[in-house]
This record gives sequence, structure tokens and C-alpha cells, in this order.
Amino acid sequence: MFRRTRHDRAILALAVPAFGALVAEPLYVLTDTAIVGHLGTDELAGLAIAAAVLLSAHAALIFLAYGTTGIVGRLRGAGDEEAATVQGVQALWLAAILGLILSGVLAVSSGPIVDLFDPAPAVRIHALTYLRISLVGLTGMFVILAGTGFLRGLQDTRTPLVIALVSAVANLLIELVLVFGLDMGVAGSAWSTVAVQVGAAVWLVRHIVVRARRSGVSTRPHRRSLLRSMRVGAQLFVRTAALRGSLVIAAALASRLGTAELAAHQVGMEVWSLLALALDAVAIAGQALVAQELGAGRVDTAREAGSRMIGMSIQVGILFMVVLLVVGPWVGSIFSDDRAVVDLAGFVLLYVALMQPLNGVVFALDGILIGAGDLRFLAAAMVGAFMSFGVVGIVIGATGAGIGWLWVGVTWLMFARTVPLWLRFRTGRWAVVGSGEP
Repeated sequence: MFRRTRHDRAILALAVPAFGALVAEPLYVLTDTAIVGHLGTDELAGLAIAAAVLLSAHAALIFLAYGTTGIVGRLRGAGDEEAATVQGVQALWLAAILGLILSGVLAVSSGPIVDLFDPAPAVRIHALTYLRISLVGLTGMFVILAGTGFLRGLQDTRTPLVIALVSAVANLLIELVLVFGLDMGVAGSAWSTVAVQVGAAVWLVRHIVVRARRSGVSTRPHRRSLLRSMRVGAQLFVRTAALRGSLVIAAALASRLGTAELAAHQVGMEVWSLLALALDAVAIAGQALVAQELGAGRVDTAREAGSRMIGMSIQVGILFMVVLLVVGPWVGSIFSDDRAVVDLAGFVLLYVALMQPLNGVVFALDGILIGAGDLRFLAAAMVGAFMSFGVVGIVIGATGAGIGWLWVGVTWLMFARTVPLWLRFRTGRWAVVGSGEP
């Protein structure tokens, strides 16, 4: 597990560029957090609430990427390149449909959703401003997820990387102009992200459409392929909704502790999310490689590669832990000028650091089982972890425990995810061969 193997080169060739594409959306919010944090604590707390909602939507529909990677990888492994391309194109259609629907629902219900966090009046205004503007780019964000998932299934992680890097730089430059140059405040931060999301989506769709037409594949909706994506998506939706639901509960508990505590919690979650996605880059390699190997009927190779990916992810997690333990006390100052927020953020980041090796195991196992199509088990395991965290959350809320105990609860959530996934991996029941066609 921890020794170099013949799979290392293939894993790294997928994982390294996958990281850049994975962090696109969280990097937008991280940039927003750093810039908005210097506008004021109320603005940062408002962003924390809006970001919790937007990242929950992002995570709930992450199946557009993860599910597509697994399906396309298995079809490609089985030798059916045309069917793999058809499935990728249909994922774009599904993303556009779901994006428009969810944007409308959130636009209508944005007020009540923000009120669930019980924010102060000034914080509520900033949260609604950022959230409502961001909904304009939500469909673009989902299209990016689907297109990226298709290309990963083809083991092309370089194209999403280029798009992600260009988008991140563009977002930073546009945001600096809008927020500080034009004095648009929180609204300018949101509009910069919208512009970049739409531009990146157009770029990615154009690339995939050109590829499909060269292969003679229609770009029109295809009922059977759409239904397949929806079936896979339903199972992954349950899994991701339970995970994000847990993190939203954590944000709501932090909100009730006070504005400084909520702002510090936001800093901790931003760093946690960024490092989690770095670890998830190895899981992306797991999705693509395991799907292709099982599609081709090579069970032993899939198991060997999976074991090595778990080991690599733990090693990366240990590295992140050491680095964050060293720099953690100073990270908070990047996001805020408020001394109380900076000090609390440094405290929270101790928990974030210590969680990293555990996170490495979780994300690697997630990727392996997604690539194998073992989605029903993943959903059930995550629902179980969500329920256990709900109990912990009730105790924290009832006792008035502080932000440190809240992060003990978040650590428990990750542990509760790890145990069933590890036991499932050890049994080998996830390693089912074939294209996965119903």
C-alpha cells in the first residue's frame, strides 16, 4: 500500500492535473473569501452562509462529474468508445436541465434558506446579495462538472486543468477590479465568479461538441443515456446530499455561536475543502482507473491499483497535516483583519490539520467505489454517517459547546464515513466486471 508500484505513474498522470480542475469552484469561493474578508466581518460572515448553500448545491450534483467518469470509464474499458462519447454528451444535457431547475428553486427560496442560519441583519443582506447573484452562473458550474467528468472518464485530465487555471486567474483579476476598482463590494465578488463560470462552461462545451462531431456522435438529447445518468445520479445524490447536509448543520451550529465564530468556521471549512479536493485528486484517478480496469474485466489490477491509491492518499494527508500545523496560526490573517477571527481560525485549523490522514483514506475509498459503480453501498454508508453526526450535533447544540467541540464532531463525521468504506474494500464485493450497462 505504501510502497511504489507499477500503478504509480498512471495514478499521478491522472491525479496531478485532476487537482487543478477539482479545485475550480472552491478556489473561486476561496478567492472571494480572501477578498471579501478584508471588506469587513459582516461581509465575511454573509459570504460564509452563501458559500455553504452554493457548495452544498455543488456537492449535491457532483454526481454529474463522478457518475459520468465511472460510466464513461467502464464503457471505454469495455471497448465501446462511441457509447462512452454519447454518455458524455448526455451528461451535459442533464447538467443544463438540472442547473436551470435548481437555480429557479434557490432564487425563490433564498430568503428562507438564509434565515435558517439565523444571521444578524447586516450579515443577512450580504448573504442574500452574494447568493442571488451567484445563481446566474449556477448552470454553468454544473455543465463544467459534467464535461469534466466525461473527459476524466476518457483519462483526459489536462483539458479541465487548463480551463481551471485560466478561470482561476481570470476570477482573481476581475474580482479585484469589481470589488476595489469599482467599489461593488460583495456584489462585485459574486459577479466576477458568475462571469468566469459562464465563460469556462462555454469553452468546455465547445471542446466536447467538436470532439463528438469528429466521432460522428449526435449532440442531441438521447433518452436512454439520460436515464442511465439519472439512475446513477440518484444514488450519488443521496450520498452527497447527506455529506453536505452534515456540513450545513455544522455551519448552522457555528452561526449560533457568534459572528466571529462563524467567520472562523468559514475559514476552517474553506481550507478543509481545498485540502479535501487535493486528496480527492487521487480519488479521481481511482474513479477513472478502477472503472476502466473493471470494464475490461481485470479485477486483480483494479484491486492492486485501489490499494496503492489508498496508501498514496494517506501519505499526502500526512504531508498536508505537517504543513498546516506549521502555517496554521498565520492562515487566518489571509482572510480577515479581525484579531478575534484570526485567533479562532488558527484554533480551528489545528483540527483541520489533524484530520488530513483520515480524510486521505475516506476520499481514496470513495473514488474506488464510485469507479466500481458500488453506489448503493456508498449512499447507505453516508446516510449512516449523517445520522450519527446529527446526534452529535444535537448534543453540541443542546449543551452550548464551543467551536472546538463542533470540530470534534466534524472529525467524528469523517471517521464514521471511513469504517464502512474500509470494510467494504476489504471484502472485494465492489469489484464487479463489465460495462455496467443495465
